[in-house]
Amino acid sequence: MVGFCPSDLLWEHSGGESMLRQRLRGFHRVPFAGAGWHWGGRLLAAMRGHRLDLWLIVCSAVGLTLLGLAGLVRADELYGRQQLVERQLIWFTMALAAMAMCALTPYRLLRSWGYVFWGGSVLLLTTALFMPPINGSRRWIPLGLFDLQASEPARLAFIFAMATWLMHRDSQRKLAGLVIPAMLALVPMVLIIREPDLDTALLFAPVLAVMLLAAGAQVRHLVAAILVLVISLPVLWTQMSAEQQSRIVAVIMQQDGGETPSGDGYHLHQAKQILALGGIRGSLLQGQPAIADESAYRLPAARTDFVFTMIGERFGLAGCGLVLLLHGLLILMGTLTAQSCQESWGRLTAIGITTLLGVQVFLNTGMAVGLVPITGTALPLCSYGGSSLISSYAALGLLISIRRTAGWEAVPPRYLQPQRDLRFPGAAEESRLNAHAVAVGRSIVLVVSIFSGNGIVG
Repeated sequence: MVGFCPSDLLWEHSGGESMLRQRLRGFHRVPFAGAGWHWGGRLLAAMRGHRLDLWLIVCSAVGLTLLGLAGLVRADELYGRQQLVERQLIWFTMALAAMAMCALTPYRLLRSWGYVFWGGSVLLLTTALFMPPINGSRRWIPLGLFDLQASEPARLAFIFAMATWLMHRDSQRKLAGLVIPAMLALVPMVLIIREPDLDTALLFAPVLAVMLLAAGAQVRHLVAAILVLVISLPVLWTQMSAEQQSRIVAVIMQQDGGETPSGDGYHLHQAKQILALGGIRGSLLQGQPAIADESAYRLPAARTDFVFTMIGERFGLAGCGLVLLLHGLLILMGTLTAQSCQESWGRLTAIGITTLLGVQVFLNTGMAVGLVPITGTALPLCSYGGSSLISSYAALGLLISIRRTAGWEAVPPRYLQPQRDLRFPGAAEESRLNAHAVAVGRSIVLVVSIFSGNGIVG
C-alpha cells in the first residue's frame, strides 16, 4: 500500500517553475504508515538499511584505494621510490570531494545534460589527439597538476547519453532502433582507437550491450550483432598492431614455469611469477623475499596495470581475495540500486556504471593470472592515476545519489516497474492495480493542495 507525505510537498524548488509544476514534481512514493508516519514511518525507513548501504559503498571504495596505496608502497620498495604515493594521496582527496559532490547532488539534475556531457567528452577526445604524444600515445591533456586522460570521463558521459536516449523509449526493441545507441558508442570509440587505445575503446561494447538489454532490446538482435562481430574478427586481426597480436598469442601459448621469455609473454610470465612468490601469506608476513634474485620481481607498469599483482605479492591470497570481495560488494550494491530505482534514467545509469566497473575488474585481474590478454585497463580505485581515480569515485558518488532516492521517485505510473512476487499468481495484476491507485491518490491530494491556502495539506 502506498501513501503520501503532504509535508514533503514542494521538495524540489525552482524559481522559474510554476507552483503547479512544483507540486506535481513534489510528490513522493513513501511506505504507508497511517497517522503516525512522521515518527513510526521515518523510523521504519531508517531501519531499512539505506544509510548502511551508502556507507558500505564508501567504505568498500576507500578500502580498495588503501590496498592500492599499499601496492604502490610495495612497488617503491622493489623498484625505487618515485613519490607517486604522495600524488595518489592528493588525487584521493580530490576523488573523495568529487564523490561527496556527486552523492549530495540530486541525480535528476543530470538527466537533461546527458547529450551535453557526451558532446563535451567528444571534444576532449578530439583535443587529446592534438596533444604531444606520451609513450607513443596521445591520450592525455596537460592541466598543470595532472594530465587528464580524456577517455575516463568519456565513458561516464557515454553512460549518461545512453540513459538519456533510452529512458521512456521503446525504439530499441526494433533493429533499426539500435542505430542511434550504436553511434553514441562508435564516435568516442573511434576517437579513442586513434590515440591509440584499443583496450579502453572495447570497454564501450559490453556497457552498450547491457544497457540496451536492460532497456528492453531484443536478445536476438544483440546476438546477431555479436555474430557479426565474431565473423569480422579476421578483419579486426589484420588491423591490430604487432604488439596487440602478440598479447593474444601470449595468452594462448602461455606456459607456467621455465625460463623467462624475452619477447612475447614477458609481462604475463612476470605477473604470474610475482603472484606465486607472494604465496598464501604474502611478503608482509613472510618477512623476506621468497628468492634473492631481483630479476624475478621485475614487472613493467607495476603501479598501474599490474597493481593487483603488487597487492597479491604483499598480502598474499588474502589480499587478492579482499580486492575481489570489495569490488564484488560494489557490483552487488550497484545491481541492487538499479533494481530498486523506479526512474528510468537512474536505473539505466546505475546499470551502466555497474557494468563498466565489473568489466574493468574482470579484465585487469584476469590479465594478471593469464585468463585474458594483457590490456591497459586500470584496476578501478586501486591503480595509480588521477583521472581513473577521480572518475571512479565520481561514478560511485552518482550511484550513491541514485541509491539515496531509490523507490521514492515521482514518476508516472506507466513507467513504474511492477514488483512481481512469484509466490502469488495475482501479484503482477495487483501491482498494476496499485499503480493506478497511486495515480488516483496523487490526483486527489493534488487537487486538495491546490485549493488549500498555504499549499500544505494537513
